[in-house]
Amino acid sequence: RRAEIGHRMKPNRDGRTREPRRRPDAELPQPEAFRKSTAREYFESIVIAVVLALFVRTFVVQAFKIPTGSMENNLLIGDHLLVNKFIFSPTLDGMAGAWLPTKTVGRGDVVVFKYPEEPERDFIKRVIGLPGETIELRQTQIYLNGEPLDEPYARFMAPGELGAPSGDEADPDIRRRYGPVTVPPDHYFVMGDNRDNSQDSRYWGFLPHDYIKGRALMVYWSYAGAQTDGLVSTAVSFFSNTRWTRLLHQIR
Repeated sequence: RRAEIGHRMKPNRDGRTREPRRRPDAELPQPEAFRKSTAREYFESIVIAVVLALFVRTFVVQAFKIPTGSMENNLLIGDHLLVNKFIFSPTLDGMAGAWLPTKTVGRGDVVVFKYPEEPERDFIKRVIGLPGETIELRQTQIYLNGEPLDEPYARFMAPGELGAPSGDEADPDIRRRYGPVTVPPDHYFVMGDNRDNSQDSRYWGFLPHDYIKGRALMVYWSYAGAQTDGLVSTAVSFFSNTRWTRLLHQIR
């Protein structure tokens, strides 16, 4: 056993033993660096991009297409919009509330919302009445709490035009005679700018606050072709049918 101990430990001059020297760390075998495969790197990049896109679409901004003429002449059929979904977020406290650009729904805002009678469909209208306000329509004039409301954006059919209301004050046509009604709490009265061709609060009632998705921000593209045009037809007529003057048009 003394021979075995002597083999492992060498004595110093004073008779004490010492452990043999170890090799430097550089001489020790190093583990191989972990390397991802190219396929995995592409997969992770795609997943991250999809998650970010879904987050932006859900909480920040969403694209929306105008399918009808209910908002003419402010918004045209074929306009493609960006909708700010963050601006009507719940009120934040502290520094976040001071710096983040949130606001409450205001009169005149053009909003995109879930159609109350078919929540899977999206509608776009203008906010006219706020909670607690009284709304009445007499001919082409909106009265807000008994006072006439100035609406430079409103459009009406000319008398005698096909489909236009008769213009008779006794005519019960809901397009020219409505109310007075009082907007309940957490609801809004919304109307299309094209007053004689709009399915709005006059027909289906008040809009719940929770159904509002966001405020229309701007037109990023406008296409004047038929809504039934296929991908190939749209590509061929892209330049000729694009309304170039409406690009980046601010919605007010």
